[in-house]
Amino acid sequence: MRARGASPPPGFCHLEPRITMIDMTRWVHPLQLGERRLLHPGPLRWLRAIGWALGLFFLVALTSMTTAEVLGKALPKTSGAAQLAAHIVGALVGLGVYAVAVRLAEGRWPSEIAWRPLLPQLGAGLLIGAAMFGAVMAVMAAFGLYEIRGLGAAPAWIAVGKAIQSGVVEEIMIRAVLLRLIWRAFGPWAAFALSAALFGFGHLPNPNATVFAAVAIALEAGIMLGAFYALTGRVWMSIGVHAAWNFTQGYLFGAAVSGGDFGPAIASSSARPGFPEWLTGGAFGPEASLPALVVCTAVGVVVTGMAWRAGQFKTPTTQGLAL
Repeated sequence: MRARGASPPPGFCHLEPRITMIDMTRWVHPLQLGERRLLHPGPLRWLRAIGWALGLFFLVALTSMTTAEVLGKALPKTSGAAQLAAHIVGALVGLGVYAVAVRLAEGRWPSEIAWRPLLPQLGAGLLIGAAMFGAVMAVMAAFGLYEIRGLGAAPAWIAVGKAIQSGVVEEIMIRAVLLRLIWRAFGPWAAFALSAALFGFGHLPNPNATVFAAVAIALEAGIMLGAFYALTGRVWMSIGVHAAWNFTQGYLFGAAVSGGDFGPAIASSSARPGFPEWLTGGAFGPEASLPALVVCTAVGVVVTGMAWRAGQFKTPTTQGLAL
């Protein structure tokens, strides 16, 4: 597919072929930031957008996380399948609440969670997320920064449930709500900067978190996951990348995920002593390491360039389904 729109900033073009074995440009869809009802053009639109972002953020968070927590307590804790079901229902509630809220407040069905492109884009995201984390651990192992030991078979219920919860709910909250509505209020670059910063520094309360870990996540994940949304106009690739990264990190390699335990794993990975935390991620996990920062930020820069070339940073479409 031939790229559309303005020429990319210097430095993007020569990187692009390295990660486009999956032709993501065929999934480009015009961004819909909201044009009607609460977000109609007029005075103080930026203030209305920010107020709506805050309200929608907490609405999705409270309904989805409360649902998962209540079901998790009600269902047998010894049943991995039951706990997985609680996470899935919580994620579906988050998606449903977001869809209904956007329809009522913005007068449109949210194309960013359209079901038709779900499977191909989610699948591509899962492959990309797993490949990126595999590349990070390959670098770690090659330079002797990490010790990786196989443990044998382990149940994956908990890891899958946590990956779904973090992938779906956090991407709705950060990309579909904050990035989109800050973009509506102040434009794309402020939206990328603020949503990435909020995402990164939102990890500071986690166990073993450091300022470097927060900055690394803001740069590597905040920008990269936002770029997949900007390119496709959907959240499915961002969800897939996020979920697969966490699952690969916590279950396949058995490393700490954002400072926490991801449950049973088929391997155990830990930073070797004697290396600085900024190089290995320390007890917070590999995502706070220099190799992760380099790999993920590079992918984010490339995907942002692809979105730029596809015209996604122009004035968003005003098309949508009116009520």
